[in-house]
Amino acid sequence: MYEQRKVAVIGGGPAGMMSAIYASINGASVTLFEKNDRLGKKLAITGKGRCNVTNDCENSEFLKNVISNPKFLYASINAFNTEDTKSFFENAGVPLKTERGRRVFPVSDKAIDIVNALKKTLIDYGVTIKNEKVTKIETENGKVTGLKTSRGEYSFDAAIVATGGASYTGTGSDGDGFRFARELGHEITPLVPSLVPLETTEDVSEIMGVSLKNVVLKIKNNETGKTVFEEMGEMLFTHFGISGPLTLSASCHMQKMQKGKYSAIIDFKPALDRQTLDNRVLSDFSKQLNKDFQNSLGGLLPSKIIPFMIKKSGIEPSAKVNSITKEQRASLVDTLKGLTLEIYGFRSLNEAIVTQGGVKTNEINPSTMESKKVKGLYFAGEVIDVDAYTGGYNLQIAFSTGALSGTHSAWGD
Repeated sequence: MYEQRKVAVIGGGPAGMMSAIYASINGASVTLFEKNDRLGKKLAITGKGRCNVTNDCENSEFLKNVISNPKFLYASINAFNTEDTKSFFENAGVPLKTERGRRVFPVSDKAIDIVNALKKTLIDYGVTIKNEKVTKIETENGKVTGLKTSRGEYSFDAAIVATGGASYTGTGSDGDGFRFARELGHEITPLVPSLVPLETTEDVSEIMGVSLKNVVLKIKNNETGKTVFEEMGEMLFTHFGISGPLTLSASCHMQKMQKGKYSAIIDFKPALDRQTLDNRVLSDFSKQLNKDFQNSLGGLLPSKIIPFMIKKSGIEPSAKVNSITKEQRASLVDTLKGLTLEIYGFRSLNEAIVTQGGVKTNEINPSTMESKKVKGLYFAGEVIDVDAYTGGYNLQIAFSTGALSGTHSAWGD
């Protein structure tokens, strides 16, 4: 006679909710434990509250955008890919749209719709939800037997650790999953921030709040002289340095961060080559020859950043436009085409969108997400040492590993 397996899922984020849904779909009796008072707390604020739910690309292209251990994800992305994610949410009543960079969002632009669709599906499939903090995973003879929580003890045949990483600790991602894994004999690779703002050595607080569009940000490794990142988009100056979409993407490419190892180079006018930009500056100057230099750049730059850029150009702010030399003009063009800021370091892990590092992938069966050390112990999402670039890839990793771990935890294979 078939005996229904009892599966515990620890963590009510995207990986945990998808794990619980797929464990239930595949016949298990599932209990989801979430220590917050509500599910999907971090998911509800992703993408500035819009939720970039996945990326509309082929599996091979998806894996190219995974930074850490892409080969490990081959089985999970083939089992539950970006098309499956789109179908899941559309069938759950959330229409989707695809924007620039193949990024998929809910048509409503509301992340809470994604959270609610997952919650409704959990309820539809009979998943029991408990708002309790798990304190320990119990094992016997190398096999999961149950959990201890803040409110009692429970027996289970399997446990899925989907607790997230160590970023955005206010949403509950405080590293519990890494502690569970260590206690059960797993090794954790070093945890570092990824998709994170950058601190600059130079004080840029005077231009905090200045937002730039259609600029090119280049990151140069000063030790090797190589460019490790170069892309056009949007960025933002802050009281500590730089942030915004371009900066977050760039941070993934900066390995073994230390002060002075990298420089950020900003091209404010990427559509113009140096000669064309010089001609543009000459044209602007010709219309305001008797003005002070500091009052002549309104057509080129946001007003708040002009004093900062003038200092960088080395030209006297009160110099008359008609007195500016060819050499000084070249210095201005240099500044516009390549403002260079030394990077001091990453902002804290708490400000990172994702955690780089986690449970070592060679200790997890990539075909099932089951631990190679403890029978009935599974992992899903950010707690594993896998992460990707910005663009919906990290959420897709959560959904893919969640669906796979849920399925196999129910089967017990």
